[in-house]
Amino acid sequence: DQEKAEVSCAERLLERLEQEIAELRRRDAELEQLSHTEDHIHFLQSCQSLPLGPGDLPSITVSPQISFEAVSKCVSELKERLEDVCKAELIKASGRVGDVHILEPKTREDFLLYSCQLTLDPNTAHPHLRLSEGNREVTRVEEIQSYPDHPERFNCCEQVLCREGLSGRCYWEAEWSENGDDRVDIAVSYKEISRKGDGDDCELGCNNKSWTLDCSPSSYSFWHNDKSTEIPVPSSSRIGVYLDHRAGTLSFYSVSDTMTLLHRVQTTFTQPLYPGLWVLYIGSSVKLCDLG
Repeated sequence: DQEKAEVSCAERLLERLEQEIAELRRRDAELEQLSHTEDHIHFLQSCQSLPLGPGDLPSITVSPQISFEAVSKCVSELKERLEDVCKAELIKASGRVGDVHILEPKTREDFLLYSCQLTLDPNTAHPHLRLSEGNREVTRVEEIQSYPDHPERFNCCEQVLCREGLSGRCYWEAEWSENGDDRVDIAVSYKEISRKGDGDDCELGCNNKSWTLDCSPSSYSFWHNDKSTEIPVPSSSRIGVYLDHRAGTLSFYSVSDTMTLLHRVQTTFTQPLYPGLWVLYIGSSVKLCDLG
């Protein structure tokens, strides 16, 4: 009688497992249909409304006096199978949500919703860079600044990074002195960029750890991994930078009465990004704008 009761319990459990597998297949079909919708809001709302996966499976109490190995093995295999199905559904659903395209802001007012406050890190500044305005402006000078030795300081390239590492949706603006032979680079970089020496591994835009907009009074160019893209548009002294880290987009804008897209990067960012500046000529300066 005890063994019959255990078998009956196992049969009921098997029936429940089959029902739950059928329910998972039904939800998979719903997700597949939702993945083709162009209404992103409807997609997200529908995903949130889907029921959660099955809870913990009930245990079966088996008397130690009887052997029930076959039923236990069957139940264990079905439980593992159900867990695999649940994991697969979660991965597919997460991937579909991640594929939803988030529209980039259009107007400057839209961008300012994502504005972030940045400060230059004195511990990274090259000795010929003078920081001012609360570490929000940098000027290339002839006199060596009295900075202490630091492992994160650029010792050959006239560069400086910000303190803040960015990993969300962020927007900032930089204004540079658009005079004569001025040339500055407005960039983002992984923190692991090399600091010592003047090789490509240290220079913003010359390695796979940094992305740079090179600005001069006559032209722009975009640099990444030591490859450049010329940008044939009139120069502007104010540059806006928009980062959507999760979406893998980095956009540079010329800021005036309107926002003019200069260059957009589509990639996968694997680490926080640190805004950086490279000031190449004595007397040139760059200021991080206060966006209030």
